[in-house]
Amino acid sequence: MPGRVNNNGDELYPGGSRGGSRLHNNSSNADVYCPPKKRARISSPFIIGDLEHEEDYKSSIEILPDECLFEIFRRVECGKERSLCASVSKRWLMLVSSICKDEIESVVETNSSGVSGEDFEGDGFLTRRLEGKKATDVRLAAIAVGTGCRGGLGNLSIRGSNSERGVTDHGISAIARGCPSLRSLSLWNVPSVGDKGLCEIAKGCHMLEKLDLCHSQITNKALNAIAEGCPDLTTLNIESCSMIGNEGLQAIAKSCPKLQSISIRDCPLVGDHGVASLLSLASNLTRVKLQHLNITDFSLAVIGHYGKAITNLVLSRLPNVNERGFWVMGVAQGLQNLVSLTITSCLGVTDASMEAIGKGCPNLKQMYLRRCCFVSDSGLVAFAKAAGSLENLQLEECNRVTQYGIIGALSNFKTKLKSLTLVKCVGVTDIDVEVSMFSPCESLQSITIQNCPGLGSASLAMIGKLCPQLQHVDLTGLNHITDAGLLPLLENCEAGLVNVNLKGCSNLTDNIVSALARLHGGTLKVLNLDGCCYVTDASLVAIADDCLLLDDLDVSKSAITDAGIAVLSDAKQLNLRVLSLSGCPYVSNKSVPFLMKLGQTLLGLNIKNSNAIGYNAIRFLVGKLWRCDILV
Repeated sequence: MPGRVNNNGDELYPGGSRGGSRLHNNSSNADVYCPPKKRARISSPFIIGDLEHEEDYKSSIEILPDECLFEIFRRVECGKERSLCASVSKRWLMLVSSICKDEIESVVETNSSGVSGEDFEGDGFLTRRLEGKKATDVRLAAIAVGTGCRGGLGNLSIRGSNSERGVTDHGISAIARGCPSLRSLSLWNVPSVGDKGLCEIAKGCHMLEKLDLCHSQITNKALNAIAEGCPDLTTLNIESCSMIGNEGLQAIAKSCPKLQSISIRDCPLVGDHGVASLLSLASNLTRVKLQHLNITDFSLAVIGHYGKAITNLVLSRLPNVNERGFWVMGVAQGLQNLVSLTITSCLGVTDASMEAIGKGCPNLKQMYLRRCCFVSDSGLVAFAKAAGSLENLQLEECNRVTQYGIIGALSNFKTKLKSLTLVKCVGVTDIDVEVSMFSPCESLQSITIQNCPGLGSASLAMIGKLCPQLQHVDLTGLNHITDAGLLPLLENCEAGLVNVNLKGCSNLTDNIVSALARLHGGTLKVLNLDGCCYVTDASLVAIADDCLLLDDLDVSKSAITDAGIAVLSDAKQLNLRVLSLSGCPYVSNKSVPFLMKLGQTLLGLNIKNSNAIGYNAIRFLVGKLWRCDILV
């Protein structure tokens, strides 16, 4: 007799030997349960025929072929009892999981209160996630059998598969038969699942709303079945599915009127016809993401004309789309409700198309432009003049944009723009220009400048004068800026800085930290000095004296010592919640009493790579500061 299995597919009694043991599972996610069995009351030797050993005896029900057992199991109407049957052995589990709901013979009994004793599938609020070696057909069969009488399976995510006995169409079919309440299915890197399994999902899970396929062998046949069987589909994500093309997308577009979100990436068979069908027929689409596809200007023209409901649009790596495609998308005037637009690595984005997009998207609030090398200062300024509602602008590796373009854009946004981000823009360098020639951007509250090697002291001073209402400043990786260059920016921030990130600004010293604490100590809540190797205890003294609201401080890889930690712990007005001391070579075991004192308010402490703090000291802190998450 095969060994018993639990809901995870683990064999509990190899070889079918029971003895006096109990079959149970302490996991909170257990889907199959078997109560303890009483020991048989036998007072005389138990011998049948010539059999001398109990393990040689096979019970009569095990002699029955699968067809007979199937007929027996489908007459077990109570879900809990079917779950008990499934826990007897792997063979029984697979048989029970092969029973469709409409194959269960109804023998409804009414209890004394007049209520039917028949069980039913729940609303599908249960979630199961299987990854790597845990993803097997046996586990899926156990989930299919066990979740039906416990509220119903609503979300199933499978990522990866067991290399020896991984997930196949059989496991997915078991879910399709046993989990009609399934609403979300995610299959990532499951190569043995094909059209058969997904077609079974389409037959049995008509409530499916979200389908996520990545590196899958699914073809148009399966998408056609989903379109026919799952009309409530609202979200479809397809990534690296080399056999899905236009036909499957057209079927989805025709039969799934509730579709709201579509994401297609790295699918070589998807072209203009599939994308055009989706955009023209699925009138409720609000989120569209198209990445690395062989579409042309025609698809973008359709987006611009039919995308009236689209609020979020992502276009990435579209090598066959030219300037005309982006220009037509803007002038078509169909993207009236577009709120967020992300364009990455598209050579068709030029100055002319930027202006057209600004004019054609009047409600655009977020614009993310990454690695679009043909956008220059004139295109950015023209876009700023046209996009009157823009609140968030991010430029990454747009190397034709210079300081003139940034200043011109800021002075044209004026009252709407709240956040500006520049990442790896090598064209932005210090220039000699009279700031009074430009209008200030009173609305800008947050500026992020990361890894822009040409931006120096003059640019920072100019930004401070143009943007007096800044509250959030992130200058990560600007290792060439100095105290003198940063000071004018701090002095011109009239609103009071709340969040300052100076990570990697290795030339800054205690002088600028003291100035920051003095000028903005009444508003500052988050300060990151990670990698500021010239920052010493003097900075901690200034922070302890002037920073009244600071709750997150990072002084990793700095020159602070135990004495500085002692000063922080004595600051009565300071209520730090997060403190990072990673890689501080001068912080040792002597800091433990001070860290204990700070621990009265701390929720997070990072002492990773602070090698002067010994193992016993760390154990002591971990044991005492039980409210605090300590990273070591």
